[in-house]
Amino acid sequence: MDLSKTIKSVTAGPTYPKTDAASTSMLSGKTVVILIGVAIVLRVGEEIFIPLALSLLLSFTLAPIVSFLRKRSVPKILAVIFAVISAFSAIAVFSFIVATQVANLAENIPTYQRNIVSKVQVLAQAGAGNGLLDHLSKVVEKVGAEIQVRAVESQDTAAPEIPQREPMPVEIVSRTNPLQTLGNFILPLISPFATAGLVIVLVVFMLLEREDLRDRFIRLVGLSDLHRTTAALQDAGKRVGKYLLMQLVVNALYALPITIGLWVLGIPNAILWGLLTLVLRFVPYIGPVIGMILPLFLALAIAPGWSLVAWVAALFITTELISNNVVEPWLYGSHTGLSPLAIIVSAIFWSWLWGPIGLMLSTPLTVCLVVLGRYVPQFGFLDVLLGNEPVLELHEKLYQRLLAGDPNEAIDNAEEYLKEEYLVDYYDRVGLPALLLGEMDRQRGVMSDAQIALFSASSLSLVENLSDIAEEEENEEEAADPSSVLEDPTVLPDGRDQTVLCLGGRGSIDDAASAMLSQIIDIQGADVSFASFAGLAGRGAQKLGLDGIDTVVVCFLNGNSKSHARQIIRRLKRAKPAMRVGILVPTANGQNFAQIDAAEISADFIATSLNEAARLALTRTAPRELVVITRKVGRPRLRAVKPTEAA
Repeated sequence: MDLSKTIKSVTAGPTYPKTDAASTSMLSGKTVVILIGVAIVLRVGEEIFIPLALSLLLSFTLAPIVSFLRKRSVPKILAVIFAVISAFSAIAVFSFIVATQVANLAENIPTYQRNIVSKVQVLAQAGAGNGLLDHLSKVVEKVGAEIQVRAVESQDTAAPEIPQREPMPVEIVSRTNPLQTLGNFILPLISPFATAGLVIVLVVFMLLEREDLRDRFIRLVGLSDLHRTTAALQDAGKRVGKYLLMQLVVNALYALPITIGLWVLGIPNAILWGLLTLVLRFVPYIGPVIGMILPLFLALAIAPGWSLVAWVAALFITTELISNNVVEPWLYGSHTGLSPLAIIVSAIFWSWLWGPIGLMLSTPLTVCLVVLGRYVPQFGFLDVLLGNEPVLELHEKLYQRLLAGDPNEAIDNAEEYLKEEYLVDYYDRVGLPALLLGEMDRQRGVMSDAQIALFSASSLSLVENLSDIAEEEENEEEAADPSSVLEDPTVLPDGRDQTVLCLGGRGSIDDAASAMLSQIIDIQGADVSFASFAGLAGRGAQKLGLDGIDTVVVCFLNGNSKSHARQIIRRLKRAKPAMRVGILVPTANGQNFAQIDAAEISADFIATSLNEAARLALTRTAPRELVVITRKVGRPRLRAVKPTEAA
């Protein structure tokens, strides 16, 4: 490669794994018991908690309106009353329109029976033409006849039957009080209005006492960590309020073309179906399907043919595709922070807990749980299970895949990363930290020899499979100023006319790090070779073929390898004194290489990242002389033999 080959810098430095024993166990048995108890309490006390949940969510929704009015110098009480009256007036108008449309639809249902019967007859004739329905009916008749025959035979072989009298029907007539009858009739009617009134009162007081409730919540759960609790409250209010507002806008933009389209197609009560579609879309995944089925059934009932059904289905499918792929990403995005699976599971859970109301409230309630898990350490598992944020860092995902012996997914992730970054960045930020995780587990003794071998082999396969990307980088056009190579640490020097040998230090995982380094140096045009750590055993340094080698880089992932590194450097220097020898030891594992001088172990350089190791290896400097150990003066080289021993 030319001298101007530029590699993007690792601006934040290499990210290496951290060990945190406190984060290894997030879901304790005590927490599980508490969650089960909370679920039972919510199920038993649904008549109390449903109004509270509705009031809380409406308070989150109306709080921005109240804040907007307060900034315009509107008194607090008037702002709250205006917001609540506006919201519940809209709900009342919506309910009135729906009730009117439903009554109109109920009056016209008998006129649609003829078309439904005719379509059923058409389906029956179509089935009779191919013999399918006839065959099924004959099978059912045969099964019924066989059952009757078996029953008669069993009765014949049994004892003589004693004639029994027919049981006399008994009718239980309960005498009820007229007041009790009236109560049984009126209470189910006034119950929704009572719940609505309770919700209105709660919303008003929650908005009036919002600051006081916030202070009490902080005092109760987060006084010792005030900034975290404040952030949790702000995040919860922002997420829930933005979700409800954006979802309302998206649903309105979805319901408007549906209403117009149904009216153009001649579907009765188009306003009803548009309003129901607007509400049902608050129910994730299931709501749009229900909103489409009802107009389809009505289209089936009012038209003698099938074309109207097809047009209605096309209208809903087209609008759904446009809403999901254009409108929602534009207006809504992923403000909830929930994963798709979490939305489905939460819908199942809350509908089991509170029925249809729980189904509609499932997403905003789950958003509150995710925010709780994000800011309260005891409930961190909720954010992990339900959130949409990645739960594993890139190097942790890579380590898991390599440990499982499946580098294919790791290669896919690497290719996604390398669309915007260079190979040295990927190795420094992802590859090398993944190898360090493996080395830590090896030192702790939690990896067997077979796992170590599989992990190392998978790592080498990953490096080999990324060779195509390395060749593409090598063939890229360079445009950097050659004079800036030695001044800018982010620019790797040209490696032409240089020969470098990369060695593993103490194990097979070190070999994988050495393979990564050799690939980076090879991109710079150097003649690079790679050798395993086994070649350094005993007098193996003399068998490595060091003729023509300018620089050797030995990779150690074990930070406690100072004495071992000194021995290897001495062997290599003795085998070829004119050769430069450097050490790559990433900053991890409590190693002390960063605190020592390279001259102390006779190394020409000590690097803590692959980028730094490649730059120092390709920088032309004079090799450091080997420090010779001075022996004591006058020390005999041969042991003297006593006369008695000689005799």
